[in-house]
Amino acid sequence: MADRCPDGRYIATLFPTLINVRSVQSWELIHVVRLPQDFIGPFLSFQWSPSSRLLLVASFDQLRVFSALDGNYHATIRNPVAPHLKPTYIDFGASDTEICVMASFGLKLAVFDLNSSKAIEIGSPKFSSSTAVRRGFSFRPQSNHLALLTRTAGKDMISIHAFPSRELQRSWAPDTIDAQGLLWSPDGRWLVVWESPALGHKVVFYTPDGNLFKIWSGPVNPTHEEKDFALGAGVKTVQFSPDARLLAISDHSRSLSIVNMASTMEVLRLQHPNNLVPKGTLQIWQERIGISHGPIMHTFIRASQAISPPPRPQEAAEQLSGCVTIAFDLSSNLIATRIEEFPSTVWIWDVQAAVLRAVLLFHGSVSTLSWHPHVRETLLIRCEGDHYNSVVFVWDPLSEGPQSVDFSQQLSGFKAVGKWHASWLGLDASTPLSIFYSDTQNYVLASLADSDRESLPWINPRNPQGGDGPSRAESPLELVPATEDEADEEDALQTGDDGDIVMEDTYGYKQ
Repeated sequence: MADRCPDGRYIATLFPTLINVRSVQSWELIHVVRLPQDFIGPFLSFQWSPSSRLLLVASFDQLRVFSALDGNYHATIRNPVAPHLKPTYIDFGASDTEICVMASFGLKLAVFDLNSSKAIEIGSPKFSSSTAVRRGFSFRPQSNHLALLTRTAGKDMISIHAFPSRELQRSWAPDTIDAQGLLWSPDGRWLVVWESPALGHKVVFYTPDGNLFKIWSGPVNPTHEEKDFALGAGVKTVQFSPDARLLAISDHSRSLSIVNMASTMEVLRLQHPNNLVPKGTLQIWQERIGISHGPIMHTFIRASQAISPPPRPQEAAEQLSGCVTIAFDLSSNLIATRIEEFPSTVWIWDVQAAVLRAVLLFHGSVSTLSWHPHVRETLLIRCEGDHYNSVVFVWDPLSEGPQSVDFSQQLSGFKAVGKWHASWLGLDASTPLSIFYSDTQNYVLASLADSDRESLPWINPRNPQGGDGPSRAESPLELVPATEDEADEEDALQTGDDGDIVMEDTYGYKQ
């Protein structure tokens, strides 16, 4: 498996016995990590640290943290959870030297500090499943305080833990019956907790020290269609804007509430319409799929007449409702949404003008929406279905509809092997837009720049002076381990790496 680091400068590839780290810019092999002989797969997790400095590799009974750029750091955690239990969540915490591990069945959350070689265990976390665990805890920006939601004897509790010791500083019972999640605001000024949808509309705002500030109880001025909103299901999900000015709250209707965090009051209610009418301020793009003997072609035409978004198939096992995806762009002015009733439709809202700017209609269900981390108003879209194998779409307000990027032409057999993933490479705004793609056997980088090779964010290792690039079979982007010569040369350059030092049975580190 392969993964790119958060800042987009390196790509690490995990093999059964070693890890290759290559520079994106030069494609040179800059470091080889040889895995210890007693550290064997299957591997549960392979991740970069927040600063792009360390790599985390996890198996069922061990966690290993390696330096990505040299051999001067290696940490080992043995048996992070109870024997015979598979961790449901493994990731870095608020810093590079903090690891969080969630045990199965909600037994405990273990937080390991690699600097002090200490660990704390917090029992009875409310959410432990892999799909819901991230709703149960949140790290406060700047101060890195941990807010955790637990439940014992049928009662919710919120606890605040200091960084890096994770000592308990404050705990209280929230003003909820069955809280469904908590989240710090990006500026760290607010901690929000939302109630179960079965218990109505309720979002509670707390100050960082745990004092109740305000409770949001649903739309202030419901429309005629929403006059009975209090009888329906409540909050589905919440999302802060990157600048912390706004909070978007969705319920199980087709509406979205926008709360101004300066006053903690609702200022806008966005309603997803049943009928879409093209006009000067609204772009409606419909996908067309062309199937021939060659690659499947995805093109988009702009609708000139009123149209209705395609609904969820009637044969679906369950009829879901409400806004399931909310994504603010970097500027905090655009919101991309997806609602359950119309799973193949992407809605783009302008919150400053309070209007619907664009609607993107696909044939397959939309699975992910991701705005570029450094470029405003640029969206990456992935769909599910037979026609979308290794295909992603890029949209911005000035484009003539979403542009498709098909990675299958760069793969052996022209299709993905196993599960595949695509994301922004993460480079800063001064470089051309680039996408990172990986499956279980390959990874590929795609630049959305023009054909001028000098504008690419990386150098063609086969032909650095330009001209025609290597063929697909000769692509340096395929997952190939370092050669023995490369690995031996890298080992000779390493200093201070004298093997794995284990301090005790359950925890060890070397720095």
